Amino acid sequence: MSTIPTLRSGATVLRPIRVRDARILERELVDNRSWLRPWEATSPNQNVAWDTKGSIRGLLQQARAGSGLPFVIEHEGAFAGQLNVSQMTYGSLASSTLGYWVAERFAGKGLTPTAVALATDHLFFSVGLHRMEICIRPENAPSLRVVEKLGFRYEGLRRRYIHIDGDWRDHFCFALTVEEVPVGVLQRWKQGRVPEHVSQIPEVDRIAARRGLRLT
Repeated sequence: MSTIPTLRSGATVLRPIRVRDARILERELVDNRSWLRPWEATSPNQNVAWDTKGSIRGLLQQARAGSGLPFVIEHEGAFAGQLNVSQMTYGSLASSTLGYWVAERFAGKGLTPTAVALATDHLFFSVGLHRMEICIRPENAPSLRVVEKLGFRYEGLRRRYIHIDGDWRDHFCFALTVEEVPVGVLQRWKQGRVPEHVSQIPEVDRIAARRGLRLT
């Protein structure tokens, strides 16, 4: 089982999600529908009724199995969004992937890069994983700014990678390994030591992503 810790930096807190969070989570998802819908995972085969409590229980089951860490993001004590670590593997791969969202009213306050840095540092230095990956739709400018701020290294374009908002969507892939951040992701960012251009996306991939968007 993966223990879900509480992590904090300043006014930003990552804490374990709980089944009793279902009501506020559902309210935030409804209130932020237009803000979040372009980035939400969907099913390619059918329309599935959303079960908030069932979703939380599924995330907690992944944590019990050691394959995920589901967090709530809080800012100044208020529910601000979610961050989920998934596909946690150990041994020779020692890798995981990370996804997140925040309510529109919290955008631009710095809590998303803080939350991503806290989670990545925990996975690297407490859990002992080697690599963290984040995949982002080319149109998702706020998320692209997060990986740029933190210095996640661009790795490539993944064609029709995840079913999002009703279709298979291209994603840009970014990653970090623990050797790249010996002082930690959060400290490197706060100290202004993030290397320039590592998150830069080649124009050929931007063009390919735009072409792919026109085909969907």
